[in-house]
Amino acid sequence: MSEFEVYALCYGWRTGYRGEHFLGYGPDSAEPHPTAYYVWLAVSPEHTVLVDAGIRAARAREIDGLDYVEPVRLLAGLDVDPGAVGHVVLTHLHYDHCGTVADFPRARFVVQQSEMDYWTGPWAKRIERERWLLDEVALERVRADGHLVDGDAEVVPGISVHLVGGHTAGMQVVRVETAAGPVVLASDASHFHENIDNDHPAPLLHSMTGVYGAFDRVKELAGAGLVVPGHDPEVLTRYPVVADRIVRLSGSSGS
Repeated sequence: MSEFEVYALCYGWRTGYRGEHFLGYGPDSAEPHPTAYYVWLAVSPEHTVLVDAGIRAARAREIDGLDYVEPVRLLAGLDVDPGAVGHVVLTHLHYDHCGTVADFPRARFVVQQSEMDYWTGPWAKRIERERWLLDEVALERVRADGHLVDGDAEVVPGISVHLVGGHTAGMQVVRVETAAGPVVLASDASHFHENIDNDHPAPLLHSMTGVYGAFDRVKELAGAGLVVPGHDPEVLTRYPVVADRIVRLSGSSGS
């Protein structure tokens, strides 16, 4: 089994509000709460796997206060050519996780069947919030070239996906084997360390019970290894910096 090096690449950040990020706070809460936006890279001698694809540049320009760099520019900082990416695992199909799929011409896009069914089915079209969260350009590309899985599956030896639901109908997390133990990329199954550490869901969810179940499953998958949340700026300070906006998750001792 391959052992991977794993990196978090922060392609954007902005200052939001606590009410946007934690259930139980009013949506107009004035308490500032920074949020970061990531894609993740797992590399072994045999495989180059990207987890999520970030926001398209055109969509990023519509977000007030977003400090944005195209994910492919960050990959260049690690000497990774987009054409060398063999798999792109899409944890879910919100616009900030799948927007740049067109930049990876040779990649196989790994998506849960239940996620695709939801976004191409009747319900998402009737919910105004969902229309805002969807990147239709990216969805069409994934519909054409996606590799759909149903539940837990191996992507390549050493990397597996696990259906957890909660945040979206087909939310999946990614477990990566490294020399220092497993790294679980929780993505939006836990946006911040505080979500999973304090059992405190985010307000944007598909199923409340699913969110709690996802917390439990992520912890089970990680064991004594690392859990990496999807939008926490602390990731950039907990792990060793290897380049601007990039930290190394594997082989490190996150606090």
